[in-house]
Amino acid sequence: MRRWLIAAVFLAAGGIGFWWYTRPASLQPASTSLAVLEIDGTPEFARVTQPRPFTFPADHGPHPEYQTEWWYYTGNLQTQTGRRFAYQLTFFRRALPPRPPERPVAMAADQIYFAHFAITDVEGRSHRFVERFSRDAAGLAGAQPEPFRVWLEQWSVEALDDRGDRVRLIAESAEVGSVVLELTAMKPIVAHGDDGLSPKSEEVGNASYYLSFTRMRTNGEIQVNGESFRVEGESWFDHEWSTSALGPEAVGWDWFSLQLSDGRELMIFQIRRRDGTVESVSGGTLVEPDGRLVPLRADDIDLRVLDTWSSPESGAVYPSGWRIEVPSADLSLTVEPLISDQEMRLFFTYWEGAVQVTGESDGAPVAGFGFVELTGYKDSMQGVF
Repeated sequence: MRRWLIAAVFLAAGGIGFWWYTRPASLQPASTSLAVLEIDGTPEFARVTQPRPFTFPADHGPHPEYQTEWWYYTGNLQTQTGRRFAYQLTFFRRALPPRPPERPVAMAADQIYFAHFAITDVEGRSHRFVERFSRDAAGLAGAQPEPFRVWLEQWSVEALDDRGDRVRLIAESAEVGSVVLELTAMKPIVAHGDDGLSPKSEEVGNASYYLSFTRMRTNGEIQVNGESFRVEGESWFDHEWSTSALGPEAVGWDWFSLQLSDGRELMIFQIRRRDGTVESVSGGTLVEPDGRLVPLRADDIDLRVLDTWSSPESGAVYPSGWRIEVPSADLSLTVEPLISDQEMRLFFTYWEGAVQVTGESDGAPVAGFGFVELTGYKDSMQGVF
C-alpha cells in the first residue's frame, strides 16, 4: 500500500514514470551553452543538445540540473559448480518540477529516488523482483560523486577506489533475496552515440548523456530462499541522464547488452513506433577487445524476432528470442532468454532479463551472456512521462 501511495504522489508531483532516457545529470551548474526546458515559462531543467567532456568520479555522481537519471547494474553470475544466477539493481533519480523553495524542513526534497532489484535463479526457474521509493531527504536516498555513492535506504552502490572503477553493490529484500557484490571495470568507460550524446528522437534536446562500463569482473555472495552462494561472473553498468521524452509516435524500446566470449561487447537499442517501424536514431555500439568503439546506426543492424512469450500475469506478449546480424562487424548472433518469465510487474510493467548468446564473430564460433530490456508491450510508455 505504501509503495503505491508514494508512486501516486510521484506521478502527481511531476509525472515521474520510469525515466526513459532522461536519466543521469551533471553536478556542474547548467551553463549558458545548455538548452533549458521551461515549465510554465520558468527555466527548470537543462537539455542535452551537444557533446561535452566527462570527468570522473564527478560524472559518476548526480546531475541535478537534468530532470532524470539512472545508475543501472545487471550481471550474469555462477557458482563454482556452475549454478547460474542473474541480477538487476537499478537506481533512478527524478527531479520534481516546479522545485519547492528552500525551507528548513528535514523531510523537504525536490528529488525522488526509486530502485528496482531482481534476482533470476536459472536452475530454480524463478525470477523475483521488488521496488522501493524514497526521497532525497534526511539521508533516506541520494547520490554523491566523491566518493561515488548512490543509495536508497539499505540498498547502495559505493566506490572502492578514487575513480569509481571498482564498486560494491548491496541489496536485500524478503521478496527477492540479497546480493553483496564487488565489481571491477575491465575496460575503459564507453561514451555511446556522439561522444556520449545519445539521441532518442529527431527533436533537438530529446537525447541523453549515456556512459557504460560494458564488462565488469564480479564476485561476491547471492542469497535466494535463505540459501547463500559464492558467485563470480561479469556485470554491465549504464549511467544515463537527460531531460527528454519519447518521440510522439514512439511506444517503447528494445535494448540489448551482450558480452561475447571473444572479448567484444554489443549494445543495441531500437525505439518502436506505433506503426511498427523504429525511430531513425536507433542504433548501438560495438566495443572491441582493446576498448575501441564502433558506433552503429539503425541500418547497420538486422534484428529479427524468433519467438514470443505471453505473460500469464499481465497479458503482455513479448519477443522471446532474436537473431542479430551486424554485417559490417561480421557478427551473426542468436539471443535467447535463460528463462521466459523475467517480467518486472512494478510501478510499470516491463521485461528485463538475462539471456544467452551463440553464433559467429569474425567467422569463428562465439558465445556469451547479457541482458535484454523490453518496454511498451503491456502499455505504451508515452503515458509514463
